[in-house]
Amino acid sequence: MRVYIAGATGALGRHLVPLLVARGHEVVGTTRTPAKADALRALGARPAVVDALDADAVGRAVAEAEPEVLVHQLTALSGEIDMRHIDRGFAATNRLRTEGLDHLLAAGRAAGARRAVVQSFTGWPFARTGGPVKTEDDPLDPHPPAALRGTLEAIRYLEATTTAIDWGEGLVLRYGGFYGPGTGISVGEEGNMAEAVRARRFPVVGAGDGVWSLVHIEDAAAATADAVQRGAAGIYQVVDDEPAPVREWLPALASAIGAPPPRRVPRWLGRALAGQAATVMMTESRGASNAKAKRELGWRLAFPSWRQGFAEGLRAA
Repeated sequence: MRVYIAGATGALGRHLVPLLVARGHEVVGTTRTPAKADALRALGARPAVVDALDADAVGRAVAEAEPEVLVHQLTALSGEIDMRHIDRGFAATNRLRTEGLDHLLAAGRAAGARRAVVQSFTGWPFARTGGPVKTEDDPLDPHPPAALRGTLEAIRYLEATTTAIDWGEGLVLRYGGFYGPGTGISVGEEGNMAEAVRARRFPVVGAGDGVWSLVHIEDAAAATADAVQRGAAGIYQVVDDEPAPVREWLPALASAIGAPPPRRVPRWLGRALAGQAATVMMTESRGASNAKAKRELGWRLAFPSWRQGFAEGLRAA
């Protein structure tokens, strides 16, 4: 199939492009930076330099590609996020999740595409009630911390808009926290979270009861490639088999990268230092079930647990 990947040079795109090419698909990958075009060629894609917020440019690029499938992997994140002002750090990404999505879907409809696979996020967006692990049918947080409201609003818009398209099948992939080569949790130059763990700037707050769902970047790319080929319209959670509280996975991560054990701070101090949103993530967030993605996409994980992934899958490519 002909596949158009918007945001093909990001952490996931760099793994997804060669995987799709190996499966026999024709891939057009976009980048906003002309200097990255050669890297896309090296991965096997035809590059297109496009500003995702320019509706006319997106329309021309999609029309020229004539894709059967659209893949949205657009983000604008770099460096560490100020946890007190998360919405500020995600402002550009949230525009890509709303305006950028609208431009891409409109162009895809005009070009005759029949499928859209769009990235979302799972973890802190869930309502902080009930059990520790949530399915796609569980509600999102009706009262998020102030610093997360804009980002959650963008996620809600992205999910509702994608699953409502009437010209094809809209699939939303709610990814867990990425780790592995090229992500924030890696041993290479881009491992911002890993560096924070090494510097003991990433403590366990309170009892560390917040449940996180993680996924190795290669497994996330495999799930995305599966969604390009199969699955009904709807939402799918792309996470590993073992949602875990922060108090379990964070010390294991520190050990895996040769860092000292994380500090432990009381909840009141965590709130004072990093704000309410970060404290909620560390103490109240819910994990996600991957049963639907495995069942309906036929997805198989190379790293079913972060325990295995930290031990074997953190080396830089």
